[in-house]
Amino acid sequence: MPIVLLGYYLLGSRGHSRAAVYFLTAMSLGFYGYNSISALLILFVSIVVNYALVCLMQKTERAAKRRMYLIILLIWNIGLLFVYKYFSFFLENINLAFDTDFSPLQLLLPLGISFYTFQQISYGVDCYRKECKGYQFSDYLAYITFFPSISSGPIVYHSELIPQLQDPERKKVLFTHLGQGLYAFSLGLAKKVLIADTLAKVVSVGYANIPELNTFSTILVMLSYSLQIYFDFSGYCDMALGISRMLNLDLPVNFNSPYKAVSITDFWDRWHMTLTRFFTKYVYIPLGGSRMGLPRTLLNVMIVFLVSGLWHGANWTFILWGALHGLLNVLEKALRIKDWKIPILLRRGFTFSFVTLAWSIFRAPSLSDSMALFGRLFSGGFSLYQPIRDKFMDVIEISFLYRAGLGGLMESRPWLTLTLFIVVLMAACFTMKNTQEKMALFTFGTEKGTRKKMIWKCFVTAGLLFWSILSLAEISEFLYFTF
Repeated sequence: MPIVLLGYYLLGSRGHSRAAVYFLTAMSLGFYGYNSISALLILFVSIVVNYALVCLMQKTERAAKRRMYLIILLIWNIGLLFVYKYFSFFLENINLAFDTDFSPLQLLLPLGISFYTFQQISYGVDCYRKECKGYQFSDYLAYITFFPSISSGPIVYHSELIPQLQDPERKKVLFTHLGQGLYAFSLGLAKKVLIADTLAKVVSVGYANIPELNTFSTILVMLSYSLQIYFDFSGYCDMALGISRMLNLDLPVNFNSPYKAVSITDFWDRWHMTLTRFFTKYVYIPLGGSRMGLPRTLLNVMIVFLVSGLWHGANWTFILWGALHGLLNVLEKALRIKDWKIPILLRRGFTFSFVTLAWSIFRAPSLSDSMALFGRLFSGGFSLYQPIRDKFMDVIEISFLYRAGLGGLMESRPWLTLTLFIVVLMAACFTMKNTQEKMALFTFGTEKGTRKKMIWKCFVTAGLLFWSILSLAEISEFLYFTF
């Protein structure tokens, strides 16, 4: 990251704005190719094909030809996604339905293919609608490969990023933006490394031993995964936002305290916001949106959520998860629940409970595993499953508490530490300001009170970075990398 910042600003400050963008693109391609050279080749071919089709589309005014190029572009992108992400799932279900024996393809899923495919679809459709300019290939390449967003979003529109990349003024160092970006990056890294990866240990043990769980342990596993995916995705969004801010580039907000939501509709206005707006603009509205009466509106909503579930992964668990969210959205609209006078705490509590139960299906390897996990909710018993306790105690920070003199309490009440950890995290989700709000307060003012706050935030930033880097040895990939 320091090399990227140094090269980007060094070139930009000397008046080489285009060279700065080329350098950023080269770094983005290097970042992506480090994961897999074959995935980089797939990405590059996809970019070239999409750009060529858009150029052909823009060279003609004949509606039939433009429509033909758009159809080819959609078939290319959806087909590429189908082959690498869904073809094996399709063959498995064909084998089950017709008792055949087709061998699934052993293809490596390219990193971020769902994200960059959707970005290219959005660009192609916008160009078909004559809503975009004729960008140079270098601009398009920089837009699609921008390394903070290519692997897990946000899904950025061309009109949001390319004009920023073209602006020479954004190649000048702004220390406020550097400070804000580093602060957001450190918060995101800490969420991922110190919180999400800690909870992942509990979740992995729980899902590997579902038949052994009692009621209490099942509840803790469900809550742990709900918080794991929250802090994992929030952490990635913060890091992407922070890196972009350090580069004087603004990404669209993708995560806005979703567990503060008071309805499922509100949840999807806060969670993965750029995915929601993509489906709204390119699926829901073309289907008719809310313009064709209530029944058709509800059907359109259901279609969007089924597609959203399938987008997340090739498994019936994802489709069921999407269907449940769609069903709740449909019920909220059909019954006009937003007009009911229900206390906010009850609304928020119900929304969080439903989202958490749905996440349990989302995480399960299969539908049978998810049903087995739900069954363990009614198995009785309120002790903590010993392997979960042992795995949680292996966390360095928790073992430090043990050696600091709290071992007796932790031994006599083995459930207490994990339960308190989860309760504190839930309280943070429900009450604390999110990173965007904290970044807005990060300014290098000269007033005494402001200086004290800035000094404190600098210490927090340095401390979180140092602590997170020390814990990087056991870091796992972001959950949304797999989607």
